Amino acid sequence: MAQTMRPNTAGSLFATDGKPHLLQDALLAVTLVLGAISFITAMFDHLHLLSSWTGLVGIITGASGQFISETTRERFGLILGLGASAVGFFLGMAHGGLFGGVIG
Repeated sequence: MAQTMRPNTAGSLFATDGKPHLLQDALLAVTLVLGAISFITAMFDHLHLLSSWTGLVGIITGASGQFISETTRERFGLILGLGASAVGFFLGMAHGGLFGGVIG
């Protein structure tokens, strides 16, 4: 009995096409970590330097990752990291900005 062979995509977390995407996965991991740091530290007023800078770098890495992402799973994770980075960045800017208290 002939059966259709389907690729096993359940074993891979990031690449659903069976190919390694090392650069895309690295950008995804960096964006998620920076987004988490930025989002968590944005809840504290005195950590506005950390939240605004990690948010800015997370937005830049997430945007560059979106340009070269190849799978839907990569794009989904990048959007989550971008959203967290953006929220952390904007709250950090509202609490004092990139240079608040350092220059002036």
